[in-house]
Amino acid sequence: MNTPSINAAYTLYGMPASLYTGKARSYLRTQGIPFVERSPGSDRYLNEIVPAVGRWIVPCMETPDGTIVQDGADIIDHFERGPGQRLRRSSSYPDSPLLLAIAHVFELFGGEGLLRPAMHYRWNFDEQNLAFITSEFALSFPQALSSDEAEKMFMHSSGRMRKAAVVFGVTAESQPLIESAFHEWLDLFEAHLVDYPYLLGNRPTIGDYGLIAAMWAHLFRDPAPTMVIKQRAPRVGRWVERMSSVEPYRHEYGTDDDDLIASDELPDTLMAMMRYVSEEYLPEISAHVDAANAWLEEHPEIEAGTNGLDDPATRGLTGGRGLVAGGAATFPWRGIELTTSVMPYRFWLMQRLHDDLATASTDDAAHVRRVFADVGLEPLLDLRTLRRVERSGHLEVWGPLT
Repeated sequence: MNTPSINAAYTLYGMPASLYTGKARSYLRTQGIPFVERSPGSDRYLNEIVPAVGRWIVPCMETPDGTIVQDGADIIDHFERGPGQRLRRSSSYPDSPLLLAIAHVFELFGGEGLLRPAMHYRWNFDEQNLAFITSEFALSFPQALSSDEAEKMFMHSSGRMRKAAVVFGVTAESQPLIESAFHEWLDLFEAHLVDYPYLLGNRPTIGDYGLIAAMWAHLFRDPAPTMVIKQRAPRVGRWVERMSSVEPYRHEYGTDDDDLIASDELPDTLMAMMRYVSEEYLPEISAHVDAANAWLEEHPEIEAGTNGLDDPATRGLTGGRGLVAGGAATFPWRGIELTTSVMPYRFWLMQRLHDDLATASTDDAAHVRRVFADVGLEPLLDLRTLRRVERSGHLEVWGPLT
C-alpha cells in the first residue's frame, strides 16, 4: 500500500459514535499524542486499510511510517510497550501488580461489561436520540453518497445494531433492570470520584481507558443517557470530559501530581466498584468461557492460527459474519436469565490480566488473590479457555493445543 510521509501525524480511523474508537481516541488525547482522525468512509480506509486488516472495523491507526495497528488495546500498547513509547506522557500500566490487575479488570468490564446499558440507551430512545445518531452515523459513510443512499445505509447499519443489542442481552424483560444497574454503577463511580480524579488515583490507567469506551461514545454523547449522567452523577460527567482532553481538568482535587493510590490501602469506594463488577459481569464471562470450551471440545480439528470458521473475520463462535450469527451463552443476571453472544475477543482481553499477573512475585500474586477474593472476583483469575486466543493479522484466532 502507499505509505504516508514519515513526518505525518498518526491517523486514527474511527467514528465519534463508535464505542471502541473512544478508547483509542481518549488515550491519544490525554497522552498528548499528535494525531488526526479520519472517517472510515474515506477512500483510503475503504480501499487500503480494510483490505490490509481483513474486515471493516474501527478503530484502526496508521503510524507515520504506514504501519497499521487495529484495536484499542493494541493502539495503546504501541505507545506503552512499543515504538511510540517516547511520545506518551505517563504510563497507563501501574507498577503495582495489584493495581495493574484491577486496571485490567476495568479495561475488560468497561469495553464489554457496559455494553448492555450502552446499547439500550442508544437504540431504545428514538425520540431523544434518533436525529443525533442519524447525523453521527453519516460521518462514517462515503461522502459521495446521495441523501437517499445515506438514508438506506443508515437504516441497514442501525437495523444491524438494534439486532446486536438483543444478542448483548437488551430485551423487553431486561430493559428496566439495565437502567437500575446503570444507575447503581453511576452512584458507585460518583462516590469514588469525590476523592480521586481517575479510577486509581491522579492519572488515567488502562482501567480508565476501558471504561471510557462505553461511557463516552454511547452513554455521554447520546442525548438520552447524557441527561441521566449529568443529573445523577455530575462527577462522572467531568471524568468523561477529563478523559477526552489533554488538559488535566482536575479543578476540585487541588493536586498536580500523578501518584496512584497505595496498593495496601485500597479505598472502600474502589472495593465497592469491584464488587459491582463481580455481580454484574463475572457470571457472564464465566458462562462465555464454559460455552467456548464446550465449542472447542466439539471442534478439535481447528487449525492453530485460525478462528475455525469459514469466514476468518467472524467475531463469534459459529455462523456467518456478524454478531447475531455468533454462538451464545445463558447465565443468571439480576433475577432473570440472559443469553448473550460469545466473543473470543473478550478472552484475549482477560488473558492480558492473567499474563501480567503471571509475572508477579509469589507474595504479590497472593496479595492480588486476597483482594480479589474479598470482592468476589477471584474466579476471574482462574478462568481459562482450552486454547488461548491470539491476534494475528488483525484478527482473533485460536492458539495451538497445549
